[in-house]
Amino acid sequence: MYIESIQLKNFRNYENLELNFDKATNIFYGNNAQGKTNILEAIYLCGTTKSHKGSKDKEIIRFGEEESHIRMNVKKDGMSYKIDMHLKKNKAKGVAINGLPIRKARELFGIVNLVFFSPEDLNIIKSGPGERRRFMDMELCQLDPLYLTDLAGYNHIVNQRNKLLKELHVNSRLLDTLDIWDMQMVQYGIRVIQKRQEFVEELNRVIQEIHRNLTGGLEHLEVIYEPSTEQENFEETLFRNRDRDIRMKMTSSGPHRDDLCLMADGIDIRKYGSQGQQRTAALSLKLSEIYLVKNKIKDTPVLLLDDVLSELDSSRQTCLLDSIHDIQTMVTCTGLDDFISHQFHINKVFQVVKGEVYLPEI
Repeated sequence: MYIESIQLKNFRNYENLELNFDKATNIFYGNNAQGKTNILEAIYLCGTTKSHKGSKDKEIIRFGEEESHIRMNVKKDGMSYKIDMHLKKNKAKGVAINGLPIRKARELFGIVNLVFFSPEDLNIIKSGPGERRRFMDMELCQLDPLYLTDLAGYNHIVNQRNKLLKELHVNSRLLDTLDIWDMQMVQYGIRVIQKRQEFVEELNRVIQEIHRNLTGGLEHLEVIYEPSTEQENFEETLFRNRDRDIRMKMTSSGPHRDDLCLMADGIDIRKYGSQGQQRTAALSLKLSEIYLVKNKIKDTPVLLLDDVLSELDSSRQTCLLDSIHDIQTMVTCTGLDDFISHQFHINKVFQVVKGEVYLPEI
């Protein structure tokens, strides 16, 4: 699997841009705030319908414009896919695959599998549970379209239930309708919990060897799934916490409160790990994503590295670069020194200057 090309119109600081990519390593270098990350964001958005930054569509459209367009050409299993995305300030985005409009995001997921790695991901271990849930969800949504359906359904029910909990303080006669939302919440939630549990089991089979290599065999890493409630007890837990939920006007238990615990030799590194341990574990998580996708789809994902090398020491840089030799990779950086020092083969280089992209001679 690889991305052949991308075209941008009125996207972030790009008025018009068309790029053809190499099947291997593509490097975008230049000073900060020139637009390097915007290119990676466009690729990720076109493959997942979401910005890795969590930005809204109206924030992505070039200043002073009403619409933005992305077109991306992908080659997978000998077949060509053309993904067209149309962003509008005050309307839902439109997406078409090979000229045919799609209605649901799940129809897009899986056409191009992407692994995005940014400096912010190095903080995934010490950040709040929401970041670790997001890691699980984004990977599962790409690997299992049905999970996306269950997760979207669950999140919708939680939002509706929370609205009802607030309304109960004004109209207590609505209490009987809470059972309906609880029943649906349990149906979706049980499937989400089960798939997350299976994902973590599979993740552990991959990440432990990766982490041993990163630490020179000095650490054993285990990822532990911490569900807010066990799937078999979900309905009982909701009922038991009902009075508290009504009082607090929010749903206090369910998959939206799950977390991941990362244990290095029995130590919870979320709380007690050094910065080096936390960063190494985060790198292990991201490298595991690559292998999980490979195992699932029997193909390689496209790797997006946003100025990560500058945040890693030499040994971690080496491990990362050794892991991407057979994967199409898009890398942003401020200079090429790290690649040269590691004698890493560069296939194509783009220089980014104030929303313009050039092909310099290296």
